[in-house]
Amino acid sequence: MKQTKLSVSGMSCDNCVKAVEDALRPLGARGEVSLARGSVDVTYDDSRLTLSRIREAIEEQGFDVTNDSATVS
Repeated sequence: MKQTKLSVSGMSCDNCVKAVEDALRPLGARGEVSLARGSVDVTYDDSRLTLSRIREAIEEQGFDVTNDSATVS
């Protein structure tokens, strides 16, 4: 399992938090979203899922993923 913190811009309310969490769930990833920091800590199985697919799923919800700061195994 890997954990990565992504900066996500465009989130402004609890519905945005839910949209990000709901985008990750079908992928088998778990996200802890911080609206105040504009980030999401994502835990995922890197043998089944790529970081680019995670970013794409969040961006499909209308948010911008501006960077990934740290990846921890």
